[in-house]
Amino acid sequence: MAPPHPIPYQGSKRCLSGAILATVGGRRPRRLFEPFAGSAAITLAAAEARLAERFVVGDSLAPLMGIWREILAAPDRLADAYERLWRAGDYGAVRAGYNRDCDPAALLYLLARCAKSAPRWSRAGAFNQSPDRRRTGRRPERMRSELVAASALLGGRTELRAGDFEATIADAGPDDLVYLDPPWQGTTDGRDKRYHQGLARARLLAALAELQRRAVPFLLSYDGRRGVRSYGEPLPPSLGLLRMELSGGRSSQATLHGRAEVTIESLYVWSPLSAGSGERGG
Repeated sequence: MAPPHPIPYQGSKRCLSGAILATVGGRRPRRLFEPFAGSAAITLAAAEARLAERFVVGDSLAPLMGIWREILAAPDRLADAYERLWRAGDYGAVRAGYNRDCDPAALLYLLARCAKSAPRWSRAGAFNQSPDRRRTGRRPERMRSELVAASALLGGRTELRAGDFEATIADAGPDDLVYLDPPWQGTTDGRDKRYHQGLARARLLAALAELQRRAVPFLLSYDGRRGVRSYGEPLPPSLGLLRMELSGGRSSQATLHGRAEVTIESLYVWSPLSAGSGERGG
């Protein structure tokens, strides 16, 4: 059975969740941390497959974590608010209101209705993606079903943390597993500043070294290639990570520009029990 998917989000790891979680093998971590949660696709897939005892979901975008708080505490209330916005259908007014008040229900509507479910942010932090003119977003009855199912799946065993990823994973230990899906290097250092917050490569490397110092197993989705274009440089071999290449299917970003390209994502795997460098396709 497929896990619920309440938050539409470009770049969601729904399609890759099986391949990513297969790298865990037979190990069942005490807690699974997902500090760059977004749609929390890996957490939801792991919960559906009973691959961890408890979950820690975090993100630096506070209104996004507000959506998750409502999902866990009051999914029907969030569904009601979403339905009111969906039936009114005034995307521009909702976007303006969100940029003023940061209401979680407004963000959920914008994510469901924006072009290709690809949120974009201005340098000032305002949501500035335009609406998808070909669709009206997920219908209220379907959204309610997904919200309620996610609440039932994660309720009672999930902790939410809003803030920087280092703080979210600060208490992770050897019996846990950390899954990291940060903004790619190309969207942090390049001209394409599409996300609400980037992540400097040096900061990421320092965090990985700290996890290794504490013997915390982790998985990292970071950079890759699309068509003939590569994003970012491979991580240094000195970290001793196993690098795999996973096919993410047709790129929705390329589709936005009328191109048919396949995205290949890099997955880095590290565990103190099997530390060592290597590379293989997937």
